[in-house]
Amino acid sequence: MRIESIGLSDVGRKRDHNEDAFVVDEGERLFAVADGMGGHAAGEVASQIAIKTVYDFIHSTRQDAEATWPYDYDPTLSANANRLRTAIRLANERICETIRQKEDLKDMGTTIVTLLIGGDGTATVGHVGDSRAYLVRSGTLAQITSDHSWVNEQVKLGFLNRADAMRHPFRNVVTRALGSRGEVAVDLREETLRAGDRLLLCSDGLNSMVDDDGILGALAGGGDDLLGQCRGLISAANARGGDDNITTILVRAGD
Repeated sequence: MRIESIGLSDVGRKRDHNEDAFVVDEGERLFAVADGMGGHAAGEVASQIAIKTVYDFIHSTRQDAEATWPYDYDPTLSANANRLRTAIRLANERICETIRQKEDLKDMGTTIVTLLIGGDGTATVGHVGDSRAYLVRSGTLAQITSDHSWVNEQVKLGFLNRADAMRHPFRNVVTRALGSRGEVAVDLREETLRAGDRLLLCSDGLNSMVDDDGILGALAGGGDDLLGQCRGLISAANARGGDDNITTILVRAGD
């Protein structure tokens, strides 16, 4: 399956530096967004470690999915799901090791959402934290990741609705992140892509500012151009306050 893609990142309206990091690599069919936390450039360190570690591992296992495997291979998962799961766990290990070595980075961490597309059109998504993946198909938008956040837990329990969750003062509190503990659980999901499908990966600087209808509207306003659509998403988030860094990646499936 042919794919095309674009990624953009913006500092937003309220922050003085960008702690997000991302990778767009059509050769590896790998796409990822990491949203660093910790301030004073520590979050930027964590997100960059995560992206580099994931990229390096995916690149090294392209030819042989079981080569140089640092963790057990799960035979119940696909090869690409194993690759993403292991890459993210390895990124967590590297961040934790960096924290142990550098006292001034002790509070750093990062969320991450990753996408790996197989030649058969199977899209594998792995994530930790509240960076999101969406599937855009036939004019509808579906979130295909579930936030590891305090407000999402309250939504699941029925104590908050989604509109209230977007405005809640604890909306940025994550319950799972890379660097917070030695072992991390990675959520995985696979989708079979159809021609015309788009996948959106983003940091919460987008979805904390723009609801689902607003995201669809910004995508429609960008016409058929992926770059224009990414710019529209970032503009929409900034128009609503731009409280955080905003990173978006769009991937479109062709024939």
